[in-house]
Amino acid sequence: MTTAERYRAFAVREARGQSPAYEALALTVSADQRLLGLLDELPKEKRQPNLLFAAAQYLAAPVTAPDEFRAWMVRHWPKLSATMLRRRTQTNEPARCAAMLPVLARLPQPLALLEVGASAGLCLYPDAYRYRYGDGAAVLGPADSEVRLTCAVSGDVPLPESTPAVVWRAGLDLDPLDVADDDDVRWLDALIWPEQQQRRDRLHAAVRVARADPPHLVRGDLLTDLPALAARAPADATLVVFHSAVLAYVPPDTRTAFVELVRTLPGHWISNEGTGVLPGLMPAAVVDADGPAMFVLALDGRPVALTGPHGQEIRWLIPHTVSV
Repeated sequence: MTTAERYRAFAVREARGQSPAYEALALTVSADQRLLGLLDELPKEKRQPNLLFAAAQYLAAPVTAPDEFRAWMVRHWPKLSATMLRRRTQTNEPARCAAMLPVLARLPQPLALLEVGASAGLCLYPDAYRYRYGDGAAVLGPADSEVRLTCAVSGDVPLPESTPAVVWRAGLDLDPLDVADDDDVRWLDALIWPEQQQRRDRLHAAVRVARADPPHLVRGDLLTDLPALAARAPADATLVVFHSAVLAYVPPDTRTAFVELVRTLPGHWISNEGTGVLPGLMPAAVVDADGPAMFVLALDGRPVALTGPHGQEIRWLIPHTVSV
């Protein structure tokens, strides 16, 4: 896929209906040879639309005005490209907990959570957030939680009756972000799309939760450092290794090696990745290749649902029972 095709696909499949500003910006970039030429100077993995636009927001670019952005990007390319090379797309969306909760709540309790690609660790607190599913019939979680998550449901979703009991939480990341570092939080803020103030408010509420009980984050590689961290989980808890929107950013051979590795660990494995990222986990349900982007939620390599990339919906694929 060329850089132009990548930006057009982002505009149509990811930004459309979610961010008019990013849809317009991505289409502008996809049609501008000068901007594409600048992006093609970067390593392929650093040409991502989300990375470009987050770096631009971080540097206070005019992201809601495509014509102004075009001139700004050319003028500020040295600083912009340096930011893109230094930073990663580490969107830490706590609402993805809502998509994973129906699986987490049905595993043998208590849980020891280990997130791969943890960013700042905000998805390590599913027990601290308040959830509303569907039309509101299912509401659970601490009543005083500042983090309020709403998730649409379709199909026979096994709605949880309570949040899981978490006794240990740890994260692994090549470049973990520190919730106590204001600049790291500023980067997390820049990763949120311009119109999505609700997500921005939710991010800062989740940061306050994490600052009150800082997560244990380890700088390391998902292949070489995962077994040692998993071995530190308490033996009397169910180890759950999970990841969401992570494996798309690693090479296919690394993904294959990771799947082989995680299957050797005790406990359970939850993946929540874009369709096609793990071809062996593609569900039998038809996914519209031209429709909105969706993730595949899987338990131990078995697809159970399609989910919204930001945890906004669950489309259940299997009968009500989740076997463990």
